[in-house]
Amino acid sequence: MTKSTIVKALLPMALAGALLGTTAHQTVLAQDVKADIKNNQYCANIADAASDTRFALQKQALADMEKEIEGRLKVHEAKRAEYEEWLRRRNEVLEKADETIVLIYSRMRPDAAALQLTNMDEEIAAAVIAKLNPRVASAVLNEMEPGRAAQLANVITDAPKRDKNTVRQN
Repeated sequence: MTKSTIVKALLPMALAGALLGTTAHQTVLAQDVKADIKNNQYCANIADAASDTRFALQKQALADMEKEIEGRLKVHEAKRAEYEEWLRRRNEVLEKADETIVLIYSRMRPDAAALQLTNMDEEIAAAVIAKLNPRVASAVLNEMEPGRAAQLANVITDAPKRDKNTVRQN
């Protein structure tokens, strides 16, 4: 067989192969397009469900945050009420010391004032000391028995009324 005969014989086969290759390629492209369409339809179909789920998660997170804030507000309100009560008690104690009595004790010698305040009611003595000039008050407390002076200082600062086992919360 000559070269031209072989080419003539193979030419129809080559054309058929080329046509088959092109058809196969077109078939693959058509399948890819169909897959893309199905994928897009799937995404479109679940978009509402995904959006609803995302919304539900966000709603739950907001509800959790709201509960946490409400808890913190309750703690804050309790602390505020505690401080208001402390301030009310402190003001009551300070009101017990009349200005005239304070003036009298401020002009006394520290040892004489200390002796009298030691025998006085704890809250009234603390109120008098709290209203005295700091220099005079320190001189009077210095003349007192250390235990009584500390006790009066605790009344002034309201220390014994606090619960010593409470842990500070953030």
